[in-house]
Amino acid sequence: MRIAVIYFVHETVTFLPYDTTLDDFIYEGSPARGEALLGSDPRGAIGGFVKVAREHANIELVGIESPLFPKRGTASGWIDKTTYYHFVDKMVAELKAQGPFDVVYLALHGAMGVRGVERPEAELARRVRQVVGPKACIGGTFDPHGNEDAEFLRHADFAFCVKYYPHYDYYLQGERMARVLIRAARGDYKPATATRKPPIITPSVLQWTGQSPWMDLVQRALVWEAREPDVYVNFYYGFAFMDSAEAGMCFQAITNGNPELANRIAEDMANTAWRLRDELVHGTKVYYMKDAVKLGKEALAKGQTPIVFADHSDRTGAATWLLEQIIAQKMSKTLIGTIADADAIEALRKRGVRPGDPFDMEIGGRLDDSAGKPVRITGTVNTVSGAPQRRGGGAVGSGGSQLWVSVRFGDGNVVIISPYLHQNTDPEAWTDLGINPADFKAFAIKSRVHFRRGYYDSGFAKTILLCEPEQPFVGTVHLEALHYQHLQLDKFYPYGKNLSYP
Repeated sequence: MRIAVIYFVHETVTFLPYDTTLDDFIYEGSPARGEALLGSDPRGAIGGFVKVAREHANIELVGIESPLFPKRGTASGWIDKTTYYHFVDKMVAELKAQGPFDVVYLALHGAMGVRGVERPEAELARRVRQVVGPKACIGGTFDPHGNEDAEFLRHADFAFCVKYYPHYDYYLQGERMARVLIRAARGDYKPATATRKPPIITPSVLQWTGQSPWMDLVQRALVWEAREPDVYVNFYYGFAFMDSAEAGMCFQAITNGNPELANRIAEDMANTAWRLRDELVHGTKVYYMKDAVKLGKEALAKGQTPIVFADHSDRTGAATWLLEQIIAQKMSKTLIGTIADADAIEALRKRGVRPGDPFDMEIGGRLDDSAGKPVRITGTVNTVSGAPQRRGGGAVGSGGSQLWVSVRFGDGNVVIISPYLHQNTDPEAWTDLGINPADFKAFAIKSRVHFRRGYYDSGFAKTILLCEPEQPFVGTVHLEALHYQHLQLDKFYPYGKNLSYP
């Protein structure tokens, strides 16, 4: 059995002021093909897929040339159409040249936005189907922040979605995909699918599956998978920061030749979400920056250390709103990680920056209104390094070739400057930079939920405060402030009136 593996992952924030172009996907190690692609994400979906596929006899895996995660990570705007088809056309040509294939596995995200191309993941599946023919089996793994509907499954046989946020189960979903695709190719599984989309839309920061009701929906999906043989249930939370007509929540059920059961499960999941809609939208507290820092100082005074300020709304990585408040309210022993500033990093690189150098520069801001104004930092260069190793799964990207600089200033504070947005998920990552997390009482990070992996699940942080600027910028919880062109917000709860489901 010959299996082709393709990777094309992108979470598109369409409200960012810049597009994602060819250069964003091309760096040392990307694009990748062959064994380089198959080994590119050992703790992610590809890692799980490759491990299980190679446990079967007479399997040949072929890594089709694919771009890895872009340099900017999740701080990426619209992909331009030329860039998208540059990679898709090359993938299709290589499938033809190296075929025939019995199976094609697509490692995807689900919230890819391409100018002028609707449903780009489904379009990729359509192009793949044209090459491999109707008898081959096609399956894709997805992030739960996908804006998916039934279209992908018109061209592919399977879609498996990560269930947890933080995304703990990418490797697991890759393992499951390998098993079911091989079974289907051998005639042991004939998929019947059903899709439902209750009209609910939520910003990412509200979607933590460590608390109800998000936890309850994940558990309900797991119960369906446990009680019925050969059942798989997808729960896409949706990604509100991609302006897409298919945005919003989505449920899919996949059964082995039982369409009635698939419809019953998908309908049950969607109806349950609709009953829980008010809790889904209003169950998480978010503070303005000034208030969050004030509350943080009060927590510190009570001995509740360490604390975490999580700026969930920063989609460029350059935002300085939280840094400004930390300085204005005279916080001490606070690690700010990170402020993205590619120009500052390049200037420091050219200068030959070294630890111990005096530092006096404006950093951050400038990219757009959501980033705020640059903030002048005066202090001493603390560390000079590459990016920390990616922890907890996911593609490594171009971090190894990046320059990161940390600066000590004020009363034991350290700010870390990186070229691009960094979502820190674990305090131990700072040790890769030569920084000891134990030296700090507070951590100011750019993250929505993923940070709970290392700061909450471990019991590390005593207090966690989610925060955003008072102005409703790109990543705000106030979706009504965003200028959607393709999505009709009034057709979704909580923004529309007199909505009903089903």
